[in-house]
Amino acid sequence: MFSEFRAILAGANGSLMHLGIGPIVTGSIIMQLFSGAKIINLDLQKAEDKAIYQGVQKILVLVMIFVEAIPQVYGYLTPADSGWMGDIGLGWARMVIIVQLVFGSYLVFLMDEVVSKWGIGSGISMFIAAGVSQAIFQGTLSWIPLGEKTASQYNLDRLVSTYPDIPAGAIPKTWYILDNLSGGLRDLTSGGFETIFLSPPNPLIALLSTTLIFFVVAYAESTQIELPLSHARARGARGRYPIRLIYASNIPVILMSALLANINMFSLLLWNHEKISTIPILGHNWRLGFYDVGSTSPSGGLAWYVSRVNGLQSWLLPLINWDRYRGYVGDHEYWQVGVHVLVYVTLMVVGSVLFAKFWIETTNMGPEAVAKQIQSSGMRIPGFRRDPRVLKKVLNRYIPTVTVISGAFVGILAAMADMVGTVGSTSGTGVLLTVGIMIRLYEEIGKEQMMEMHPVLRGFFGRE
Repeated sequence: MFSEFRAILAGANGSLMHLGIGPIVTGSIIMQLFSGAKIINLDLQKAEDKAIYQGVQKILVLVMIFVEAIPQVYGYLTPADSGWMGDIGLGWARMVIIVQLVFGSYLVFLMDEVVSKWGIGSGISMFIAAGVSQAIFQGTLSWIPLGEKTASQYNLDRLVSTYPDIPAGAIPKTWYILDNLSGGLRDLTSGGFETIFLSPPNPLIALLSTTLIFFVVAYAESTQIELPLSHARARGARGRYPIRLIYASNIPVILMSALLANINMFSLLLWNHEKISTIPILGHNWRLGFYDVGSTSPSGGLAWYVSRVNGLQSWLLPLINWDRYRGYVGDHEYWQVGVHVLVYVTLMVVGSVLFAKFWIETTNMGPEAVAKQIQSSGMRIPGFRRDPRVLKKVLNRYIPTVTVISGAFVGILAAMADMVGTVGSTSGTGVLLTVGIMIRLYEEIGKEQMMEMHPVLRGFFGRE
């Protein structure tokens, strides 16, 4: 379910990794919202309060495993082996699936804890990077034919009838079509170019979009403001404190994607679950979202407006030639397609900015926390008194503004990538995250090597 979120949430459909990192990220979202709204009033600068915060978050993750597993099992997941289900009964079969999902999600939770504590980077980041990289590789180079199911999903029955063995990967598909053009240039200009460059899945423009995102994110990650630092006691010892353009990293879009995935899941349950759909006002309310039979993607309602814009075929092509491409947008009107794009982009940008601000405050990356870190390391900004309040005042000129810019930048970049399309159905968010994760991993490895060579630097990096 939710194939557009599958790579981002590091899940594998029908496996122990079905839920992926969804419960972990959802638990983090809830804790950040509670902390930002002062419902949980803890000073995360204190070790005791921070330990309480992390402990409550771990308990919440365990709760969210059940919260996400049980509705999915009772909503739409059924055992693949109907004979086995008939032997033990539907109720026990569902219990077995729930136990499997809980066990798999708990293993993911433990692996995240191990990587975060003893490894380099975070487990969540590693899971995302692995899932997205696999999807990009398959979407670029897969020689496996599209098949009837994929062709039906993208309204490509006519294409498959013309090219029955057309591969799914962007590069093999391009080669296959060029090699099988019976009419030469005439076939290319009468539909072949559109099939290669724009036709889903994995059109050539999606490969170009993915490549462009890679270079844009790599450039943005290297763009930073550097505050000069000098040691208060060791004369001549100088350094710099970098404030990146993407200061909040890729966390805001991870949280935003998880939030949209949960909206999709619960709106589906409210629409078609036999018991949940009977809830007054909310249950089976088409205004909140309605779904076609057998589909897990919203066909209308609020859930459709906040769902991902999936490639050029879902908005630009219908807007350019409505009569020819309206089949890609179902029963929606011309104006609804434009509103869908506007709502999705706005939601991604505003949501990413809000999550960026929450993340900075809860991870000791705000002006006050950074000022204390700089002072505790024995460093100061030349020309200013060695006082945390002075440092905070200087940092306040940069960090709040850069945080907003950071959240807006990653939000609009992910949204635009979704609108153009990416190979492997990874979504723009997935590609954005993977590039950022790989760059941060490279830097973390370099930082670890530098601390091994210069143990004195451990204090500046917050290590003992």
